[in-house]
Amino acid sequence: MKAYPQRAEAVRSIAAKKAALVVAGIGILAASAWLSVPFYPVPLTMQTLAVLLIGGMLGPALGVSAVAGYLALGALGAPVFHGGLGGVLVIAGPTGGYLLGFLPAVFLMGWAARLAGGPGRPGDPAGSGSTPAVSGSYKRLLFLSLGAVVASAAIYALGVPWLALVSGLGLERAAAVGLVPFLLGDALKAAVAVGAVYLGGRALSQWRPFLF
Repeated sequence: MKAYPQRAEAVRSIAAKKAALVVAGIGILAASAWLSVPFYPVPLTMQTLAVLLIGGMLGPALGVSAVAGYLALGALGAPVFHGGLGGVLVIAGPTGGYLLGFLPAVFLMGWAARLAGGPGRPGDPAGSGSTPAVSGSYKRLLFLSLGAVVASAAIYALGVPWLALVSGLGLERAAAVGLVPFLLGDALKAAVAVGAVYLGGRALSQWRPFLF
């Protein structure tokens, strides 16, 4: 009988840790939005980097939860979007596609991290046991790099057509102003994110069993 209270306490502890990580992810996304340069029609922010870090560190499930919570807060009017903006109109505006693109992006980066063995020691098995971990440092870096590229592409796959539709610019012009100017910066952000997940994920290694 004593095992049941202990199990319940363990479940509560894990749930609290998960909630703390999701809240931290929301905070990181909000802070990265406030670090913005007011380009028009798409501002330059650090959110792509934040999304990649959140997915790589937290995994697909908690990463999606963090991004969904962030979008929900913003839709309710919290000033968590670029420039301290908030409200449904921001999501319905020219940058809404980029914001919604964070959802598939964080999932893809989280899935890549799962394939690579999660944050922490290279080659460790994923906690879920459903996907075999990739052994070897080079393969792990490859999976993380591919995940960062595909995740970044997912943001633009939603963001650019949305911008073209809402602004009436047309797809070619929308790509010229909402994609091309950001490619170099996003490549640098992806490199930073991959390095951080690969080298700095050990800080979360003690929580790995329920992250991945």
